[in-house]
Amino acid sequence: MTSTPASFDAVLFDLDGVLTATSALHAAAWKQTFDAVLDRWARSTGLPQDPFDAERDYLEHVDGKPRGDGVRDFLRSRRIALDERSLREIGSRKQELVERALADGGVDAFPGSVRWVEQLRAAGVRTAVVSSSANARAVLRAAGIAPLFEVTVDGSDAARLGLRGKPAPDGFLAAAGRLGVAPGRAVVVEDALAGVTAGRAGAFGLVIGVARGAAPEELLAAGADLVVDDLGELACDA
Repeated sequence: MTSTPASFDAVLFDLDGVLTATSALHAAAWKQTFDAVLDRWARSTGLPQDPFDAERDYLEHVDGKPRGDGVRDFLRSRRIALDERSLREIGSRKQELVERALADGGVDAFPGSVRWVEQLRAAGVRTAVVSSSANARAVLRAAGIAPLFEVTVDGSDAARLGLRGKPAPDGFLAAAGRLGVAPGRAVVVEDALAGVTAGRAGAFGLVIGVARGAAPEELLAAGADLVVDDLGELACDA
């Protein structure tokens, strides 16, 4: 596949870990949030809990999912049951930490990703961002790449429109619909296993996995047609 994919009309990108280097920011916010929850649970029940693993637990339970789903899935993995109000409070605490981190520093975009997106746009290929994060638009602006994308579907849109989170394909299908492009004529680019599964479930024409967190074999097993280490591998040399 080159920067002018003749078989496709649009490319739909996940954000964190694909376009911008914000996965570590999110993982750190989750760790700070969950470690406090785990500590309180251990003290109240007398049952020790290992701290949140910012690599393994993040990838297995929260990466690529809506915030509420990530809270439920991680706590379920630890056999911790809380009421809905408590679950929402945990998600809100994580959101506060992310917003604070975004305000404190800039966000970097991956140069190879930017180069490929610019080549796609120059070739007339349409582009969109699909992210479970409610911060997607702020991150795109902070990274200076918002003008490269015609459409953004984020966590706020999902809540407003009743879209299911990844691994359901709803967000990608909504973005393709806004662009007026059939799923079979669009490419999905993801680094999360849940996102790759969503791309496959939506019957998109091509699913590209970016191996920044999940291993290449895991992305392929989830349904990726192609796996790269960096999207710059797909860009044409200047």
